[in-house]
Amino acid sequence: MKTTILIKGTHCHACKALIEDVCKEIPGVESCTVDFKTGATEIQHNNTLNWDKLKQEIENLGTYKIERVIQ
Repeated sequence: MKTTILIKGTHCHACKALIEDVCKEIPGVESCTVDFKTGATEIQHNNTLNWDKLKQEIENLGTYKIERVIQ
């Protein structure tokens, strides 16, 4: 499955790399691609993904906030 979320607070390549690395460690995430300019983040995942865990891990990185699910 593919879901796109909007993450506020991304602004550089380091943000992109940090979020993508953390997402890869979360069970159920198959891949993650962040567009740091817009915050649009595409998550390829299976149905075992715990969305609360994903949100918590991303927001615990610092200044990032998951705003909404785009699709």
